[in-house]
Amino acid sequence: LMQHVFTEYTSTWIIFLCYLFVLTVSIYLQTLGLLRSYTHVRNYSSQLSGLIPVGPQSSKLTRRNNYFPNASPYQLWSRSFASDNGDKFEAVVPFMGESVTDGTLANFLKKPGDRVEADEAIAQIETDKVTIDVSSPEAGVIEKFIASEGDTVTPGTIVAIVSKSAAPAETHVAPSEEAPQKESPPVKAEEKSPKAEEKPTKVEPPKKQAPKPTPSKTSPTEPQLPPKERERRVPMPRLRKRIANRLKDSQNTFAMLTTFNEVDMTNLMKLRSDYKDEFVKKHGVKLGLMSCFVKAAVSGLQNQPIVNAVIDGDDIIYRDYVDVSVAVGTSKGLVVPVIRDADTMNFADIEKGINNLAKKATEGALSIDEMAGGTFTISNGGVYGSLISTPIINPPQSAILGMHSIVQRPVVVDGSILARPMMYLALTYDHRLIDGREAVYFLRRIKDVVEDPRRLLLDI
Repeated sequence: LMQHVFTEYTSTWIIFLCYLFVLTVSIYLQTLGLLRSYTHVRNYSSQLSGLIPVGPQSSKLTRRNNYFPNASPYQLWSRSFASDNGDKFEAVVPFMGESVTDGTLANFLKKPGDRVEADEAIAQIETDKVTIDVSSPEAGVIEKFIASEGDTVTPGTIVAIVSKSAAPAETHVAPSEEAPQKESPPVKAEEKSPKAEEKPTKVEPPKKQAPKPTPSKTSPTEPQLPPKERERRVPMPRLRKRIANRLKDSQNTFAMLTTFNEVDMTNLMKLRSDYKDEFVKKHGVKLGLMSCFVKAAVSGLQNQPIVNAVIDGDDIIYRDYVDVSVAVGTSKGLVVPVIRDADTMNFADIEKGINNLAKKATEGALSIDEMAGGTFTISNGGVYGSLISTPIINPPQSAILGMHSIVQRPVVVDGSILARPMMYLALTYDHRLIDGREAVYFLRRIKDVVEDPRRLLLDI
């Protein structure tokens, strides 16, 4: 029995020692691999450090063309770059969005020597979609501008140098005004001999050359064009270029067809007049006409899903959501922000969304995300007095609704001729995807809902 116990005990120790030996060898091999990796890293870092120039600017985190190619995705930039003493900072172009790679430096909001606060706008970058501000990274004084107006810039481009210790530029004009006053006496010395200069001018030889028959040499058949001095040539803004390209692409791609109808606004205007005060009191926003047209468009899109669809290659994509784009005219051009999930909103939510987007559009504060997407567009040309028009589809959508001005017109109602507030509606659609039947049914649904908003309540 003792011999059996001793044998088992000995075998257990042998197994333990073997396991310990294997573990020791494994740790040794891992340590050796780490040492080799460390040596490789040191060699690589020493080679890389030789490529980086040593000097007062070497502490900046800048993009080095020595070891990063221009097209490398690993080009580095930051919001601000500090010098060694932390006194100067570089204001750079911020990230402009996933689909925006560059922009044009439209204008500077400050001048060299001006005092700026942290995150205060220094310049504006105009892109194909929005205008983006370049902000000061720290509070200080603008030392100089690196870029110029009209330059094409990319995210990370240095626009200005901001110094913390520099003093703001003084705008005293008294010393500059004294200089011309001191120089004025020599002018009097020249005026002492006016008689000597007046005598040769009395000969007036240029009068002999006054009658020049140059205008009469032109042939009567040649067109008389206005002089070039009365024309101005200015570069087209990027936003206008983008609008022009998209509209022309839409015209070349879609088989556009427009159908019209007219709507009696009597009941909707009465509803708005009866409940406008209570609506403002409860929701804090005025009840407009756009919210009803958005709700009517949502109802029409749900009844005719093909109008909310889009062609993608050889496929048709049906969207089970409704994002309504609302065209807003600004001083810089037409922008189309999007009301997300309009099918889940009530009248108050839609009015608040429209007011918020319109305010941002006027201030130029719309983001790219707020204008991306959209399944259907509504354009209200009636605010400018348009009586009727044929709107152009906003790609990649398949239809657009055009609203127009409300005009009192004679209408036959129950056999009587009455003056009613009428509006023309226009629906432009892609005839490749949408047949005339669906387009007319869609527009007729909007007409029925606007003329009798109670249909929305009863879902009929």
